[in-house]
Amino acid sequence: MFSYYGSKAKVVQYYPSPTTLKIREAFAGSARYSVMYWDTPDILLMDKYQVIVDVWHYLQRASVNDILGLPRLKEGETLDDFNLSYEEKMFLGFCIKGGNQIPSKKTTWRNVVHRPNSQNYRLQNISSNLYKIKHWKIIQGSYEDLQNEDATWFIDPPYQFGGHSYKESNKNIDFALLANWCRTRQGQVIVCENTKADWLDFKPVIQMQGSVCKTTEAIWTNFPTQYDSVQQELFSWAGGK
Repeated sequence: MFSYYGSKAKVVQYYPSPTTLKIREAFAGSARYSVMYWDTPDILLMDKYQVIVDVWHYLQRASVNDILGLPRLKEGETLDDFNLSYEEKMFLGFCIKGGNQIPSKKTTWRNVVHRPNSQNYRLQNISSNLYKIKHWKIIQGSYEDLQNEDATWFIDPPYQFGGHSYKESNKNIDFALLANWCRTRQGQVIVCENTKADWLDFKPVIQMQGSVCKTTEAIWTNFPTQYDSVQQELFSWAGGK
């Protein structure tokens, strides 16, 4: 729904669809996997960053008119120029400058001058999808706090290489501990990373062009996928036996 640093918006369709009636996102962020499979009966989001949790709770309470009634910033304006609640500021802070790790206070010059309708588009799109998240449960905390249960676990932590920019960054993650936690989940487990990571046996999914360099999105899962054969093809091409 809202834009966030590291979002899976461009690649979520490449990950396996859920095989259970429960989705658990342990590092929720903008929860693109749950948004895609929103009608799964039992969805639980967890994030350590309190602002993310507050924004999701705000969206759960908000009406279509609440979202459409929010201000559209002009060049030179900031969110402090408007009489907004804390939750509204945090939500709009992610909307007015996409891909940020923390909410912004002002939009970019490019968005105001070259994409003047972008704010309208985002708010209209979000308002039309509010009904999808009403049944979700959203809590603040660390992944270790989640009960182990038969579910589809979509695990998208700050990456081992590149995840230092988050407010709750990779600096506080014990990846050996996280790897064991992932392996021991009941049900379907889908873990996101890039191919630089070595804390699980990740397989390449798709190459992405970032703002600075190209990276290859990768997956570890306890279920067979099409990416198992891709890995084998790459290995064979490299001269492996």
